[in-house]
Amino acid sequence: MLAELRMEAILAELEKEQSVSVAHLCQVTGASEATIRRDLNELARRGKLNKVHGGALPIRKEFHGEELNMDEKRQLHAAEKMRVARYAAGLITDNDVVYLDAGSTVMHMIEYIQAAQATFVTNSVECVQRLPLRGLHAYVLGGVLKPGTLAIIGAEAVQCLKQYNFTKAFLGTNGIAVDPGFTTPDPEEAMVKRTAAAHARDTWVLADSSKFGIITAATVMPLDGARIITDRLDDRRYLEYTGIEVV
Repeated sequence: MLAELRMEAILAELEKEQSVSVAHLCQVTGASEATIRRDLNELARRGKLNKVHGGALPIRKEFHGEELNMDEKRQLHAAEKMRVARYAAGLITDNDVVYLDAGSTVMHMIEYIQAAQATFVTNSVECVQRLPLRGLHAYVLGGVLKPGTLAIIGAEAVQCLKQYNFTKAFLGTNGIAVDPGFTTPDPEEAMVKRTAAAHARDTWVLADSSKFGIITAATVMPLDGARIITDRLDDRRYLEYTGIEVV
């Protein structure tokens, strides 16, 4: 069987089964394991599938139009978010000037921050309520309060951000995909995130593994605009575009 025909057969089998092993593909195509592995590498390089140990999975790419409120977000993937938040908090040192975005994972960072001399700026009502309770010095942006997520957004928030130069920024995201990158449902919130990243020396996006392969309405920035902290990475292609810490 010609290589292109064999790869078409692999993709057809993957579409039918939703997960395939190398051994199964050998039976379907009559090719050797070495040949199948080469084909899987090539198809992964083309972005046609996600190569995993012993086989392949389809590329997950879903469009989400609506945004959950903060209470709903907190209930999803809670253990994974706490691991990510704990690791991110450990990156903060005394004398840092830190931007904390409005996001359920970012908010959990506050429980683990040990850098008592750092300064914090946030657009999150919930973050600015919690930071002083930990004895941390905090500023909150002015702007329009967004119901549901309690994020401060809009032109005034963007102008406030432009006054700062952050050593570190920690952002949330609703989706991560190779194309178009980091996304969120609200264009105004995307602008706030983008501006914060532009004024930070180092930017991290905190995302549990469910965010990969998800696309929402507004692009924040391409993948090379920030590093990612996550609990699991199944699709190794993302490593070609940005640094990723798996915790």
